[in-house]
Amino acid sequence: MATEQRPFHLVVFGASGFTGQFVTEEVAREQVDPERSSRLPWAVAGRSREKLQRVLEKAALKLGRPTLSSEVGIIICDIANPASLDEMAKQATVVLNCVGPYRFYGEPVIKACIENGASCIDISGEPQGLSIHDGTWKSAIYGFGDQSNLRKLRNVSNLKPVPLIGPKLKRRWPISYCRELKGYSIPFMGSDVSVVRRTQRYLYENLEESPVQYAAYVTVGGITSVIKLMFAGLFFLFFVRFGIGRQLLIKFPWFFSFGYFSKQGPTQKQIDAASFTLTFFGQGYSQGTGTDKNKPNIKICTQVKGPEAGYVATPIAMVQAAMTLLSDASHLPKAGGVFTPGAAFSKTKLIDRLNKHGIEFSVISSSEV
Repeated sequence: MATEQRPFHLVVFGASGFTGQFVTEEVAREQVDPERSSRLPWAVAGRSREKLQRVLEKAALKLGRPTLSSEVGIIICDIANPASLDEMAKQATVVLNCVGPYRFYGEPVIKACIENGASCIDISGEPQGLSIHDGTWKSAIYGFGDQSNLRKLRNVSNLKPVPLIGPKLKRRWPISYCRELKGYSIPFMGSDVSVVRRTQRYLYENLEESPVQYAAYVTVGGITSVIKLMFAGLFFLFFVRFGIGRQLLIKFPWFFSFGYFSKQGPTQKQIDAASFTLTFFGQGYSQGTGTDKNKPNIKICTQVKGPEAGYVATPIAMVQAAMTLLSDASHLPKAGGVFTPGAAFSKTKLIDRLNKHGIEFSVISSSEV
C-alpha cells in the first residue's frame, strides 16, 4: 500500500454516529499504545464539522488527552454525494466505515474505496450487545426483509458446493439442550453461517485448504427464555414481511424488541457490565487419517472471550484489523476485492493483536476420541 502518498493512514467515516464515537475513541487509544514507536496520521469524516469536533472533544475528555482535537484531521463527506466519497477515499489508506444500515450505505463506500485505491473495513449496523442502538435493529429489519432478493443473487451466482470432509454435520432441533453449556439453544439467525461458508470457499479454492462444516447457535438459558425468544422471533419475522410492518418496527424499536433495542443505545454502565463468550466445538481427523470412511477421531473446544461485544470489542477488532492491513500487507490476499475477515486475515497476526487488546482466543480442550 502506498501510504506515503496519502495524508491519512486511517479515516473513521461516520465518526459522529453512535458506533462511530466508540471507533474514534479506539483509534485514539491505539495511537498511544506503548508498543507503537510513532503515531499514524488519521482523520474523522462525516457531514458536519461541528459534530465531528464534538466527537473529538468527547474522546479527548474520556481518554485524558486534551490535545487530541488538534492531532486529528477532519474530512467533510456525505454518503449521498459520490464525489465527496471519492475525495475521502483518495486521502485514506484504510477507511473504517461506521455509516449504516449497510443495505443502503455500504455499497457506495466500498465502491469509492475500490475505485480510489483505499481499503475498507465495515461495521455499519452490525454490532451486538445487551442494550443495543437502533441502527443495528434497522439493519436486522432490512436484512430479513430482503431475504428473497438475497436468495435470487445466490441462485444467479450458481456456485458449485465445496466438498464435504467427513460425515455431514447434523443440525440440531430448533430448540435443543446443550449439555456442555448447560442451557437451551436455538439456531442463530445472524449472518455468521454465510460468512463462514464464504470463507471456507475462498480457503478451499485459493489456498487448497480442507473446508469445514459449520452451524451457529445461541444459548438462551431456561425453557421460559426460549419460549419468550421464539415468540418474539416469530413476531419479528412476520412484521418484516410487510412494508407497514417494517415501518412500525423502525419507529418503535424499544417496544417491538422488548427493550433490547433503543434509539439511545446502551448506557456506559451497561457497557461496562457486559461481556461475551463464544464457544466452538469441533471434530476432525488426526494427521494421516483418511476421511472417506473413517469417523472423526479428534475433538477440540475453543473459546473467544472479551468485553462488551457491540461497542467495546467490535471497535477493538475493527481497529486492529485496520492496523493489520497497514503493517502485515505481505500476508494479505494479493488481489483486491471484497473479502470476509477469515479470508482476508487467515495468514496474518490479527489474532495475536486481539489477544493483546483484551479479546482472548484460547483452546479449552483437545483430545483424541
